[in-house]
Amino acid sequence: MTTTPTGATPLTQEPSSRRPLRIIRKKKTGQVILAVAMTVLVAALVLNLAGNPNMQWSTMWEHVWDPQVLKGLWTTVVLTVICMITGTLLGVLLATMALSNNKVLRVISVGYVWIFRGTPLLVQLIIWYNLAAIFPTLGIGIPFTSLGISIDTNTAITGFVAALLGFTLNEAAYMSEIVRASIGAVDTGQAEAAKSIGMGSGMTMRRIVLPQAMRVLVPPTANQAISMLKATSLVAFIAGGDLLTAVQDIYSVNFAVIPLLLTACFWYLVVVSIASIGQHFLERKVGKGFTTFTAESALAGIPATEKGEAK
Repeated sequence: MTTTPTGATPLTQEPSSRRPLRIIRKKKTGQVILAVAMTVLVAALVLNLAGNPNMQWSTMWEHVWDPQVLKGLWTTVVLTVICMITGTLLGVLLATMALSNNKVLRVISVGYVWIFRGTPLLVQLIIWYNLAAIFPTLGIGIPFTSLGISIDTNTAITGFVAALLGFTLNEAAYMSEIVRASIGAVDTGQAEAAKSIGMGSGMTMRRIVLPQAMRVLVPPTANQAISMLKATSLVAFIAGGDLLTAVQDIYSVNFAVIPLLLTACFWYLVVVSIASIGQHFLERKVGKGFTTFTAESALAGIPATEKGEAK
């Protein structure tokens, strides 16, 4: 034992040997019981459905590769991709307007979001599909003259076009809020530093803020895309030619309602699963350089001998 010049004993001492770190793991009896119970229930449900003749599994698989179903699936995917891209671009514009110093632009953005988020999507789709009841013809021309062109509204606004308009404008309202929150997550010092070297507001937004906001923006945007993919089933109410419309047309003839709906569910699950895998890798891509706390990172600084004791 060492002593201080005054003869006092020091408060801290270096141990001659470090004690091994022992981690006592909590027993998971409750989790095991719950897992077993859920497994039994799920297995019973699966066996019941698999052996139920009313499910008509053979009819379902017979129509999985039906050309009409595949055409509806293609329409669903195309509709989702186009509306997601255009809705995101419009959402970025609206978010930029909401963050602008111009009060008029802010009011326009807030009003747009209020209307399209506050009304049901299905109602919006039906209104667009029945736009001819408000405007029998659509056209452009020179005011106070007869010069211009016009077209019958029912001819221009088909079920697919009405779906494009409805989903794009509705998605823009949600994406506006997502983009605005993502931009707000970027440290304000980044924008201030950009302006200090002479960058304008537009350039600062494009080159500094938005690239950093992508890490926060990608996960909710991908979730919105998956939600829209499933929401396209609402197009069946306006005969938009999507996947659900295709199976409805088939079961209206053969009356095999459940098997055809299972066919639609099968393709929705396939496409959503592919999109989820793409989302996973995209999040890893944009998340590079940012670390998260995990059990492995917590043990990273512990010596190897103590890690062995912990196990």
